[in-house]
Amino acid sequence: MTYPLVRELAEGGIPVTVTCRVLGLARQPYYRWLAKPVSNAELEAAYVANAIFDAHRDDPEFGYRFLADEVRAAGHEVCDRTVWKHCAANGWWSSFGKPRSRKKRSPGTPAHDDLVRRDFTADAPNRLWLADVTEHPTSEGKLYLCAIKDVWSNRIVGWSIDGRMKARLVVNAIEMAAARRGEVAGCILHSDRGSQFRARKTQQALTRHRMVGSMGQVGSAGDNAAMESFFALLQRNVLDRHRWDSRDQLRIAIVAWIERTYHRRRRQLALGRLTPIEYETIMTPPATQAA
Repeated sequence: MTYPLVRELAEGGIPVTVTCRVLGLARQPYYRWLAKPVSNAELEAAYVANAIFDAHRDDPEFGYRFLADEVRAAGHEVCDRTVWKHCAANGWWSSFGKPRSRKKRSPGTPAHDDLVRRDFTADAPNRLWLADVTEHPTSEGKLYLCAIKDVWSNRIVGWSIDGRMKARLVVNAIEMAAARRGEVAGCILHSDRGSQFRARKTQQALTRHRMVGSMGQVGSAGDNAAMESFFALLQRNVLDRHRWDSRDQLRIAIVAWIERTYHRRRRQLALGRLTPIEYETIMTPPATQAA
């Protein structure tokens, strides 16, 4: 309220008329407040609050409905909603039902623009990588796989498998791909807008290797269709073959299929009927191979 300020200035010698004119206040309400600074409604609210506090102090396990009963028994006409407002404003919660405090989370990193536009081609290695995460159930629980594919040779340059779908799943795959490929500065990593790819740890990994992030639109599987096709192959050839009893059993099967079958035995029409390993061996300059 500004009325106490008007009174304080008046005590310092500034006329009430001048102060009210400057603050845009009417004088009559001010004089009514000056004659009675506390209204009847405010006084009644204070009495109700004191009664609620006394009841809460005597029985801290009571919720606001029981407190409302105690306040009405003390002679105050008040509804349950009013008692709840006083309890919420002052933090007078039942010792059994105290609301859990919400953790203050820092805002996530903004999504990247789509730099690929469904053009899944590259004229050299480490120019464009595609990444995605898939999951499959086992008798022990779900197993999550993050894979990174170089569109130049369709080789899975990095992968990570874990029982939990956290940001470290993506970070481990990026670190594996960077360790395998060497110099990856300027490489575009394209993915969907999942929380694991937008996590701070993932963005820090991209910055550490001087890579560029790219993301498709929400709910548009076609924006990462080249990676979805790989997971479709994995689904048919490994995941859906039979029921998996343990995560370790499925993990071994996934790694064996990627490194032995997909990389070295499965010939691809887009690569001139070569396997990804054969394609990279033929297309990589000898000087680069020696390095």
